[in-house]
Amino acid sequence: MPPPAAPSLRPVQELANELGLLQDELIPYGRYKGKVALAVNDRLRDRPLGRYILVTAINPTPLGEGKTVTAIGLAMGLCRRGHRAVVTLRQPSLGPVFGVKGGGAGGGRAQVVPQEEVNLHLTGDAHAVAAAHNLLAAFVDNHLSHGNSLQLDPTAISWPRVIGMNDRELRQVTLQGGRRTQFVITEASEVMAILALAADLKDLRRRLGRILVGMTRDGRPVFAEDLRCAGAMAALLRDAMNPNLVQTTEGTPALIHTGPFGNIAHGSGSIVADALALRLADYVVTEAGFGSDLGAEKFFNIKCRVSGLYPAAAVIVASLRALKLHGGGGSVKPGLPLPAALVGPNREALARGCANLRQHITNVRTFGVPAIVAVNAFADDPKEELEYVKAQAVDGGAVAAAVSTPWSDGGTGAESLADAVVRACEKPSSYRLLYEDTDSIERKLETIARRIYGADGVTCEPTAVAQIKTATRLGYGHFPICMAKTQYSLSHDPQLFGQPRGFTLPIRELRILAGAEFLTAVCGGMQLMPGLPKHPTGEQVDVDSETGRIVGLA
Repeated sequence: MPPPAAPSLRPVQELANELGLLQDELIPYGRYKGKVALAVNDRLRDRPLGRYILVTAINPTPLGEGKTVTAIGLAMGLCRRGHRAVVTLRQPSLGPVFGVKGGGAGGGRAQVVPQEEVNLHLTGDAHAVAAAHNLLAAFVDNHLSHGNSLQLDPTAISWPRVIGMNDRELRQVTLQGGRRTQFVITEASEVMAILALAADLKDLRRRLGRILVGMTRDGRPVFAEDLRCAGAMAALLRDAMNPNLVQTTEGTPALIHTGPFGNIAHGSGSIVADALALRLADYVVTEAGFGSDLGAEKFFNIKCRVSGLYPAAAVIVASLRALKLHGGGGSVKPGLPLPAALVGPNREALARGCANLRQHITNVRTFGVPAIVAVNAFADDPKEELEYVKAQAVDGGAVAAAVSTPWSDGGTGAESLADAVVRACEKPSSYRLLYEDTDSIERKLETIARRIYGADGVTCEPTAVAQIKTATRLGYGHFPICMAKTQYSLSHDPQLFGQPRGFTLPIRELRILAGAEFLTAVCGGMQLMPGLPKHPTGEQVDVDSETGRIVGLA
């Protein structure tokens, strides 16, 4: 199939007018993108909310399974069916853009555009996050060098530095004064989480002040407010609080804001973008990173707990190749052709792999939300296998299943999915949390591991045990949990495919994110700073010297 023609972009002011924004509520960044002022939420606070739809997935292959493509296509399909729809997404991270996945703005005929700008700097929000985070790191070391009046224990400083690129060499570094620290990727920064979860500028400023940077020698906590840095951080982030307005390849409005990873952070876009969209549209399609065991679980247990906004339905994206991988049909390596056992007919592997899909359906239903399965189809997928997966999905508890082809067909390829979602939204949704605030940290960890991953339980390494005690002593035991684990398996082991059983989840450490107001549990060998593959996708990116056009990102 030839590549789709470049879309004809609508001026961002036209999108704003269509959404009903007032002239001073749009802050243009050129002709095709802009920021939406937070004042819109105050002006529209009495307007009824639209229907909230979450898009999640099964455990993917390293190539992804089309979750973002499906979210974009679903919003376009809803518009084609005559509904007023908006899609809300996270900004792609520069690390994966130049690492394994390549562009994260969708693909084919289901993209958010201008995709080069969406994939790269957009309006600079990620850079503002990194600047604010590293300013606090600089304040910490500056305080140590000027007498350390707060009596910070240099060995108990937990605030790292960040960078927006995958760079494994920065996982552990030694500073000039001899103190050991680390870098994490910007999307794993607590500042990114705070930006995504803050309700407004006042809440942003409050949360920044509560960031825990370390402990004193006698065990007292030291916060960003104690270092008198939170105000400057808020100044750096002021404009970044405003969601970014762009469009899809079919001109559907898209709000892109914040970018926390789904495997090592909480994996959902901002609360302010979703709240804004829900006042402006009949249907709001949003995504959460990776599978229901990661982004969706955190969406339900962290984001919905904070925002008070609950989805009417959830779409689970699956593909034949990922299901066959989970059924033992072969492996996937970026840059190499897919094996025939994954792309050709293979009913045996597909049948075994559907156990993974059934667990993800169960996970969504655990939260009381109707589940719809979208089978993201590729050109050569056998039709009888697509129908088989649809039947397996309904048998596994989904209220509906539809074959979806937005990559090749745009919104037309998601109209059947859109119809199924509209019908599902009419069904009763009895949203419920997986655990209570009052549950102990240990019980929350056990609950997630057993009910979402299918583990037999958890084991905590000595470091994690001590950190759990510290978090409880400091009064943070009521916080929800953000699991950092592999996206490729329901377990902590990326090689355990399908629906693994008989494993115990190892917790290596527990990090206190007092400003974001959750606890991050790092499982097994999970890294908060990814590395690059042998042949990064950045090798394919260039600038056409004749036209100035960026190539190789899509």
